Amino acid sequence: MAAAAKACLGSRSDCWKIQEGRIRPVKNNTGEFRLFYRSRRPEFGGIRSQQKQIRGDPVVVNGNAQAVRLEDKEGGGQRRRLRVAYQGMPGAFSEAAATVVHPGCEGVPCKGYEDAIWAVESRRAERAILPVEGTLEGNVVRNYDLLLHHSLQIVDETQLFVNYCLLAAPGVSKSEIRRVISHPTALAHCSHGLAKVGLDGVTREAVEDTAAAAELIMEHRFRDTAAIASCRAAGIYGLDVLARGVQDEPWNVTRFLVLARAAAAAQAGDDHRPWKTSIVIAHEGGLEVLMKVLAVFSSQGISLTKLEVRPNGAGSAPLRVLDVDNGGGTVRQFEYVFYIDFDASMANPNAREALEEVRGFATFVRVLGSYVSDPKIHSFD
Repeated sequence: MAAAAKACLGSRSDCWKIQEGRIRPVKNNTGEFRLFYRSRRPEFGGIRSQQKQIRGDPVVVNGNAQAVRLEDKEGGGQRRRLRVAYQGMPGAFSEAAATVVHPGCEGVPCKGYEDAIWAVESRRAERAILPVEGTLEGNVVRNYDLLLHHSLQIVDETQLFVNYCLLAAPGVSKSEIRRVISHPTALAHCSHGLAKVGLDGVTREAVEDTAAAAELIMEHRFRDTAAIASCRAAGIYGLDVLARGVQDEPWNVTRFLVLARAAAAAQAGDDHRPWKTSIVIAHEGGLEVLMKVLAVFSSQGISLTKLEVRPNGAGSAPLRVLDVDNGGGTVRQFEYVFYIDFDASMANPNAREALEEVRGFATFVRVLGSYVSDPKIHSFD
């Protein structure tokens, strides 16, 4: 199991001390204390090292990613489920989003978001799924920046309604709760919600993810602790649901992006489908280039659905960008980076012409991926 957990954590796992069924704070290479919790149950331990590696990436035609079985050429023609890497443990919201996009997939739990990307890059998974924006917290800036540091392509998106539930060991009542544990974001989203259910004075402690909080209670049989997690996690870890919808705002939706090694294959004439393309643009001259970019897309009749400028604070350090088109991949630095989504695929002639025009005056342009837009908001609870 230690080997499987280390494989899931990737090359940075040497800064974590894994202890059976315990949480232990450990200093990483930067001197920062962090927490790691490992499950005793082998099926939750991460990537199974005995599984044979699949060579090549599944072909996604016209954005259709519904097929979840792949050919295992090393296994004598046997077929297996598509593997989707996500941050967290079974019962995490990222895992739920993965099953929305790829029903019946094999989830690959990972320690962090970058570990999920590494799992795809090392061919231990075929897909990775990352949350990138939410109605409560806005953009998940770190995950957007991870797209710049790696060469994976966006091939799909989904939106998930996040309904936080208060979970506790069977038979425990709210009056017995003295501590609430969860991911820091979940705790921040439920400050007023906890007060509404009479738990405004309890201690709040952060753990690695929402599902890990639920498993902690199950493993240690805590009688004074509740977890904020999904109701689905309650079923996985055998906990009771003390309250539903404890988030501060009832409308809590998170957008996820699905990443793969190969781009989705958009074809000319596919524009009757709601395609979307994500790009990143940088320029050494600063913000002046932004008005020219907007004018180009306007002249081509292409609607922008997202525009994010990074960094958004004065005195911020330059952003590192992986230039995959320059000599196989070189790292460049820019003061400003623009994330843009627009309503068209790269098979659209107007989109191609717009990008060519932008490349004529911008220092750096990179297509992060074209994919079929999914406006539907999915829910599990």
